[in-house]
Amino acid sequence: MARTIAKDHGEKRAQILKSAAKVFADQGFDRASMAMLARECGISKANIYHYYDSKDALLYDLLDNYLSNLRDRICAITPDGKSPEDALREIVLEVLLAYQGADDEHRVQSAGLAALPEEQQKVLKSYQRDMVGHMAAVLARIAPERFDGHPAKLRAATMSVFGMLNWFYMWNPGADEAARRDYARLVSDLTLGGLQTL
Repeated sequence: MARTIAKDHGEKRAQILKSAAKVFADQGFDRASMAMLARECGISKANIYHYYDSKDALLYDLLDNYLSNLRDRICAITPDGKSPEDALREIVLEVLLAYQGADDEHRVQSAGLAALPEEQQKVLKSYQRDMVGHMAAVLARIAPERFDGHPAKLRAATMSVFGMLNWFYMWNPGADEAARRDYARLVSDLTLGGLQTL
């Protein structure tokens, strides 16, 4: 007889992923153990194995969950019905709000992706490419005369915006929503002003 899924299965899984993000971020993926994860979660190691058969499977699910949700939040904002400038402002703010409370996941993404098999890396990198492509499309609509026929310049501008956003995560851990909104306005103003001088 197949084992039934507990009513709180999704909640426990989310707790395990959050705890794993902290352990992987603090200890490094290679040094982290399932025993450490169990202690952080406050459950038995056997219980973790009920959800994940290996540390590698847990890492992949953690990054897949984090990056796919981030991608979905960002790519849901389109210029339809609004100016591309307003879409940029919304995307920049959404990135910073999505990063709130996800410092550990962000650190694991930066350091842990290379520990996964190539096929899994491809899936996760496709989420990153989707986000970069979405941001690039909005920037291209803001200043088509600057970017038409210049894909390298468009990519550089796009990655510069993400660079500013990632700087905030690195140097302002635990920043509240008000600080994120203030910084979102700064990044958007710098980007929009800079596009006019390219």
